[in-house]
Amino acid sequence: MIIQQDKKCSIDFYNEISNRDQKQEIAKRISKKVKDGQTIGFGSGSTSFLTVCEIADKIKKENIRITAIPTSYEIKMVCSYFNIPTASLIEKKPDWCFDGADEVDNNNWLIKGRGGAMFKEKLNIKNSPITYILVDKTKIVKKLGCKYPVPVECNPEALKYIQEEISKLDIKCMELRLAKGKDGPVITENGNLILDVMFNTIESNLESQLKSIVGVVETGLFIGYDNIVIEQ
Repeated sequence: MIIQQDKKCSIDFYNEISNRDQKQEIAKRISKKVKDGQTIGFGSGSTSFLTVCEIADKIKKENIRITAIPTSYEIKMVCSYFNIPTASLIEKKPDWCFDGADEVDNNNWLIKGRGGAMFKEKLNIKNSPITYILVDKTKIVKKLGCKYPVPVECNPEALKYIQEEISKLDIKCMELRLAKGKDGPVITENGNLILDVMFNTIESNLESQLKSIVGVVETGLFIGYDNIVIEQ
């Protein structure tokens, strides 16, 4: 991970951010919602990162204080850099949250989890009265699962069993997510493994089907959440 100086937001964990101008506008719009004393769930991904930078700028200019509940170590490090206090859901409950998504369809169903933080992302959303999902135009799809696989977070000891059970479903392909820059699989924020699964169809009950498999910790499917607002 590289931290480099950047005139726009002081640091940058991302060497290149696609559709940066659009994401920056979304970030600025979300930062305007921040009020003094709030506890806010901070999501992961490039748009969330830019939003944290904008929020940090607002904190500095307006001399306000907030508490962040980050969903990943990466975002927690960004908060630390900007001296934004952090807490866990054990300590505080968010007034609202923001997060990104890999895909969004016209039902506001989401696929998330390319960063491997879907467990904490889902916890934040479940504990928040409202969550703003920040997406650029490339994330909007007609059919969920047409671009990205569904991440399935698995207990390592249950991996083989989970693979066998998922293979009984209507899938195109399934593979263990491997790390880049090191040998071996990706390890999630919770020390688990990720299976990336492409399904032929994604129905409303697929999330519950996957969660019923022993050893599945979480999935990247976010279906039927009525506290989600799409910001684009």
